[in-house]
Amino acid sequence: MLSEDLHLSDQEMLLAADGEHSTRRAAQVHAHLAECWACRARMAEIEGTIADFARAHRQSLDPQLPPVAGPRALLRAQLAELVSHQESRPARWLFHLTAGTRIAALVCAAVLITAVVGRVLFHHSTPRGAASTAPLFERGALPDRSLTPGLTRTVTISDVCSMAHEEVVANVSASLRQEVFREYGIVNAHPDEYEVDYLITPGLGGAEDIHNLWPEPSTSRTWNAHVKDELEERLHEMVCAGKVDLPTAQRDIATDWIAAYKKYFRTGTSS
Repeated sequence: MLSEDLHLSDQEMLLAADGEHSTRRAAQVHAHLAECWACRARMAEIEGTIADFARAHRQSLDPQLPPVAGPRALLRAQLAELVSHQESRPARWLFHLTAGTRIAALVCAAVLITAVVGRVLFHHSTPRGAASTAPLFERGALPDRSLTPGLTRTVTISDVCSMAHEEVVANVSASLRQEVFREYGIVNAHPDEYEVDYLITPGLGGAEDIHNLWPEPSTSRTWNAHVKDELEERLHEMVCAGKVDLPTAQRDIATDWIAAYKKYFRTGTSS
């Protein structure tokens, strides 16, 4: 046991802070700190220095990290797709397998989940210029360019960056929604099946015009309206921060919003 006259060294205190002492030694150090004011004060100084270092390190690193909202939304969509596929196939057969075979099947399932996450990360890091065509089952995620080329109104940076939130997320009027459905040949559309979406969002100067609207399928599991919303928020923030000019943001999202998503969420510093 340590006495009050034999103080702890800084190395001992660092080991204690990191939890690297044996159980017995950790108990001895804890007992000594409870009795020794000098060592307790020194321990507080060391822990405060560690906390300050960690805080400064995090503050310097955070601006360099890519935003996580968009990739998180995409990962959520990918996992939802996986769950949907699994739910469509009854798994009762699993309980009729032997213990060894059942373990092997569960390992395969874990590998499959890992592959899905890996695919999300691959999409997140796809180099500019790589193929960006949506899968056939999600073809409606991209609008028909002949019907919806995108249309903007005359705005300034000050206009778009000072817009009230209600204007940024403005809903499309019922009459215009019906006109969009007619133009795309959709009859008796169920409210849950489509979202009439702006190709160029109002937050980037998009106009409420039929040439800037299309029926985006709500059933798309990967490239859906929620994921596109994350891109719109990202572009709005970058435009208002002076990181992307407004015409470029408008052009990228109108040309291929999926490719734009991959471009602007690929890294935190790409232009």
